[in-house]
Amino acid sequence: MEILTPDWVKHAVFYQIFPDRFARSNQTHPSAASLTFEDWEVPPTHQGYKGGDLWGAIEQLDYLQDLGIDAIYFTPIFQSASNHRYHTHDYYQVDVLLGGNEAFRELLQAAHQRGIKVVLDGVFNHASRGFFFFHDILENGSNSPWLNWFKIQGWPLVPYDGDRPANYVGWADSRALPEFNHDHPAAREYVMQVAEYWIRQGIDGWRLDVPNCIKVEGFWQEFRDRVKAINPDAYIVGEIWEEATQWLDGTQFDGVMNYQFTSPTIAFTAGDRVNHKYVHESYQPYPPLDAPSYAAKVENLLKLYPWEIQLTQLNLLDSHDTARLITVVNQDRASVELATLLLITFPGAPSIYYGDEVGLGGGRDPDCRRGFPQQSDWDMEVLDYHRDLIKLRHDRPALQTGSYQILLAEGLVYVFARILDQEVAIVAVNAGTEAATVSFTPKFDRSNPLLYQVIYGAGTVESERDRDRITLDLPMRSGLIAV
Repeated sequence: MEILTPDWVKHAVFYQIFPDRFARSNQTHPSAASLTFEDWEVPPTHQGYKGGDLWGAIEQLDYLQDLGIDAIYFTPIFQSASNHRYHTHDYYQVDVLLGGNEAFRELLQAAHQRGIKVVLDGVFNHASRGFFFFHDILENGSNSPWLNWFKIQGWPLVPYDGDRPANYVGWADSRALPEFNHDHPAAREYVMQVAEYWIRQGIDGWRLDVPNCIKVEGFWQEFRDRVKAINPDAYIVGEIWEEATQWLDGTQFDGVMNYQFTSPTIAFTAGDRVNHKYVHESYQPYPPLDAPSYAAKVENLLKLYPWEIQLTQLNLLDSHDTARLITVVNQDRASVELATLLLITFPGAPSIYYGDEVGLGGGRDPDCRRGFPQQSDWDMEVLDYHRDLIKLRHDRPALQTGSYQILLAEGLVYVFARILDQEVAIVAVNAGTEAATVSFTPKFDRSNPLLYQVIYGAGTVESERDRDRITLDLPMRSGLIAV
C-alpha cells in the first residue's frame, strides 16, 4: 500500500503554544472584559488563569515568522473550565477567555497570510463534567436521552465526591473527564463531525490527545478518511509516547509526538546531568548514552516506520506534559544546544515548545506552563542559535527530506549525514568534556568532496584529496554542521 503523508509537514518547523500562557492582548471578548487574572510573572498554578489569548497570539505572529516558524500546534482552545482546556465544554466554541470564535477566525486568516499552518488539539477520548450531553445525565439520570454517549456503570453518578464511587468511567480515573462511549453510533458521529467542522473552517490538522485510549475497531481509520476527504493535506498526529507502529500503517495517523526521539537524544547530549525528579514517568532520558548506544537507538527508531512516516513525525525535546529541558538538565546550556542541533537536523518536523527559544525554564506540570517571558528576560544567545538552526533547515533541502546516514559513533562523538541527491550536510556532536579529533570514510559520493565548510557551530572539517577520509576537530561539548 502506498503511504501518503502531507508534504508541507516534511518542510515545516512547528511551534507549540499553550494559549493561556503565550501572549495576553488588551483586546478581549465582550463577555470576558474586566476580569482579574493571576499575575503573569508568578509561578503558574493548576487552576489559575493568566489570561493569554488568541488576540495576543496574533500580535506575535511576526515574531514567529522571523524565528522561522511555519506551523503552530495549539493545545486545546475550546470552551472549558480549566486553564489547559483539556476539559472540553463545547467543541464548537472557542473559549471566550481566548477571544471566542471571532479571535480564532482572525488568527487563522493572519497565520495563513504569513504561510503559517495551524493545527488544533483534538480531545476526543473524553469530555468534561460541564459538557452539555454529560451534564444532562447528571441532571436527569437514567431519563437522559444522552445516556449511551458515556460509560455509565451505576447510580447515582457522583461527579465530585471522591469518597464514593463515581459510577462512570473517567479518563485515568478522573471524575472530571467522563469518557465517550465510542461504540455508540451517535457519539462516534459527533466526534467525526467536530473534526470535519474545524477542517472546513480552515485548520490544517489535528493533534489527537491520548488516541490510544480509543480502542473501537476502525475508529481512527474512519477519522482519517473523513478528515482527508475534506483536506488531503491535513496533518493527523497522535499523542503516543511509546513505539507507535500500530498507528502508523498509513491508514490512521501521519505521525506521532516522537518521544522515542526525545528520550535517547537527551540521554546522549546531557548524560548524567539529567535530574530525575523532573522527568515524566512516560519517557526516560536516562541512563546516560554514549555515541554507539545513541546510534543504536537512532537506527532502531528509523527502522520502525516507513520513510514517508518518518518525515512527518513531530519531533520534540519537551512539551506542556514534561519539565522544560533546561530544567531537566540542571541549567546546562550546552546540553540544550546540542539536543536542539540534533532536533533540527533529524528527519521529521521539529517542534519548539513556546519559550524554549528564549531560555524559559520550568519543572513538571504546572511549572512547565509559565508565562512567556518579557523581552528583557530573554536569553538572546539561545534565541540566536534557534534562529540560525531553523534558517539552515529551511535553506538546506537535505536537512528536510534527505536520507540519514550515520558516519561515526565513537566515545561521545556522533556524526551523521543528511543526503539529498548531490547535497550533503554533515552534522557532528561531541557530547564529551574533552576536545576530540575523529576521522572516517564516508559511504556517500558527491560531486566535489573537497569543499566542506562549517556553516554552524564550532570546530573544523577537512577532506583529503583522495576522497577516502574526512577529519573533524570538535571542541568539548560542541556541535557543527558542515556542507
